[in-house]
Amino acid sequence: MTSCYFAYGSNMNPARMKARGLRFLTAEAASLRGFKLVFNKQSHCKPSVAYANVQQAGKCHVEGVLYTLASIDELRLMDHFEGTPVRYSRECMHVHTSSGQRATWIYLANPAYINNALLPESSYLAHLLAGREFLSSEYIDILTGHESVYSEPLLGEQGLLRNA
Repeated sequence: MTSCYFAYGSNMNPARMKARGLRFLTAEAASLRGFKLVFNKQSHCKPSVAYANVQQAGKCHVEGVLYTLASIDELRLMDHFEGTPVRYSRECMHVHTSSGQRATWIYLANPAYINNALLPESSYLAHLLAGREFLSSEYIDILTGHESVYSEPLLGEQGLLRNA
């Protein structure tokens, strides 16, 4: 079984991964083909706010960070932060990297938590942009230009551990 995890949301921020105690050996750019990034996963703490999700979309792709986890046991901790199996389900899919196709775990929002009428908070988008070294300039422009609700960022460890 794979010990890779593809982050397309706030876990693209390597500092967030480390603050949450998630150990990884490597981080590299990757893309999920045939999907697009959407912000339609309703927050459980703030129902008026959206988190990242992916949905099938023909010729689109989602850019993100492929983490090689220190062990498969890291997934149990990841499941806790992602609210699996209730809010997100964990699925095995394939992503593309500069060295070829890789099998990886990815989290998909469960249908009961999808709300297409929401926007992400600006502080949440900042976590995605913290992974900019793994993203193309075009993708950074898309994230930077995405409509959001302004929110004060949580500073320090709290800002890395959870969303505002």
